[in-house]
Amino acid sequence: MDSSQSLAIAQLIKTYDDELRRVITRRCGCMETAADIVQETYQRMLSGGLWQQAENPRALLHRIAANLATDYERRNAVRERYVSQEETLPEWMAEKENAQPDHIVANHERLDNLALAINQLPPKCRTVFVMRKFEELSHAEIAERLSISRNMVEKHLRNALLALQRIDEE
Repeated sequence: MDSSQSLAIAQLIKTYDDELRRVITRRCGCMETAADIVQETYQRMLSGGLWQQAENPRALLHRIAANLATDYERRNAVRERYVSQEETLPEWMAEKENAQPDHIVANHERLDNLALAINQLPPKCRTVFVMRKFEELSHAEIAERLSISRNMVEKHLRNALLALQRIDEE
């Protein structure tokens, strides 16, 4: 990257940084999260030279930031649903105050096995599973993001669930 490109990038950031941070902070409700999202926005904008190809760099910055904020909100919603609502967890996952140490250990082992099984899925299968179950994307959204057919999304999900069921049965 030459000095003229560096100056152009610096000017782009200087021009839109405050505006972008305000919009994302308002949307997420957290300055630190907004700062992370804005930083990631710049990284994505600069990767592949998107900033040079954009007819409207401001609109592109806002679109990238909005997409990242949506991803953050989805992850946060999933995290809230599974972390803060203990009663929705399967009984073996919910550690109660009076739980026996051997049950706690067994449950931790079961979670470890589940995490290991997810990590051992083939890469595309694992990606589809995570996008569907943790990011709550629809089959159509996953297909579009990964440039695969809906049928392939369903096949990957089916394979992932079968593999995980085998672990749960052991």
